[in-house]
Amino acid sequence: MSHDFSGYTAQELQSLIDAATKALKEKLESERREYLRQMNELASKAGVRFQIIEDLSKGGGAPSTRRGAKVPAKYQNPHNPAEKWSGRGVKPRWLQAFLAQGRDIKEFEIKT
Repeated sequence: MSHDFSGYTAQELQSLIDAATKALKEKLESERREYLRQMNELASKAGVRFQIIEDLSKGGGAPSTRRGAKVPAKYQNPHNPAEKWSGRGVKPRWLQAFLAQGRDIKEFEIKT
């Protein structure tokens, strides 16, 4: 199914894209509703309640991008107080260097 779009203006092509996108969304939603109807029918014939799956299918949003709260720093570089580390994740290079020299991590704890 090949079409020659060379005679269209950019605006006409964008209109075609927008219309096709809208038609595709409507078609996919219609098919989804039909599949759910068929599954509901099969489930009821088998004596199974289908409500849970229908409820899950309505969620369909993107996963949350929320992150946890910031954790206060527990360790600080004595040579550069702006460099701090919360104690979570990979140890920063400055701390790794001190630990490689045999120093104890407790030396770098921020006193509160």
